[in-house]
Amino acid sequence: MTKDQHKIPFLYKLVAGILTFVGIFLVSMVLGAADTTVHDVWLALTTETAGEKLSMIREIRFPREVAAIFVGAALSVSGAIIQGMTKNPLADPGLLGLTAGANAALAIVLAFIPATNYLGITIACFIGAAIGTIMVFGISAMKKGGFSPLRLVLAGAAVSAFLYAIAEGVSIYFKISKDVSMWTAGGLIGTSWKQLQVIIPFILIGMLIALLLSKQLTILSLNEEVAISLGQKTTQVKTILFIVVILLSGASVALVGNLVFIGLMVPHIVRFIVGTDYRLIIPMSAILGATFMLLADTVGRTINAPYETPVAAIIAIIGLPFFLLIVHKGGSAFS
Repeated sequence: MTKDQHKIPFLYKLVAGILTFVGIFLVSMVLGAADTTVHDVWLALTTETAGEKLSMIREIRFPREVAAIFVGAALSVSGAIIQGMTKNPLADPGLLGLTAGANAALAIVLAFIPATNYLGITIACFIGAAIGTIMVFGISAMKKGGFSPLRLVLAGAAVSAFLYAIAEGVSIYFKISKDVSMWTAGGLIGTSWKQLQVIIPFILIGMLIALLLSKQLTILSLNEEVAISLGQKTTQVKTILFIVVILLSGASVALVGNLVFIGLMVPHIVRFIVGTDYRLIIPMSAILGATFMLLADTVGRTINAPYETPVAAIIAIIGLPFFLLIVHKGGSAFS
């Protein structure tokens, strides 16, 4: 950060982020394959007036954009937490086995317990995300030297490939490829209010805990020895934060499937804007992540309307160069 950036109060940055978020949300509600106006959106959200167009906004577009908001926020916050805990600038829920584990668990549940409800699928995704994380960190810790950024990324790539292969094998063997692909394609098509009622509480709880532990995370991200000398129970804090990451990532996969790179990109951009204090990084990551996801989904819906462009593909197109830039700069995209 430059000296000029330090002079800008965080409140101003927060307000600017919120205003940008509101603007993108309004644009996302108006634009789409169906022609709608700001007046249509206003009527749909503030009245009970009947009409095909208004019903489409209420039951299809609105829940979809709410899902984009919460998924973008959840993945960004979980990415910020992982990067802070591991001091690994390349950390991302999708790169460290979390989403792959959730996908494998989802495929297994759809194959063996096809009648399970949405809450059961969500819990399975949490368990799968936890298993994927344990495998990645377990493999990384096997060799002397600990969790180096490169070792974590390599272990994450290997474990993710293994878990994706399991998901693919199960889906092909049990002939449920279509069902699994509906989840894993990384899209928000068909998101319903019932799904959101299950998922949103988990995401809200995860982000609230992250905010409460943001001060401890800041100390951990700077110097673990200092944290211990200050009496911080680092093991307990890390355990709780890992559970938060699993909650946020598992809930996101249960709702929209694979979305890699959001948790990598957004925290880097946010640190450039607000610095290294996680009391500021966590809320700003939530706002910027939600904004970015809304924008990506809007582009996916409109760039080739009436056909949908997978939002995962749009994010990957932006995310892969960003990942390579971070690697090239030795861990900092903005230095």
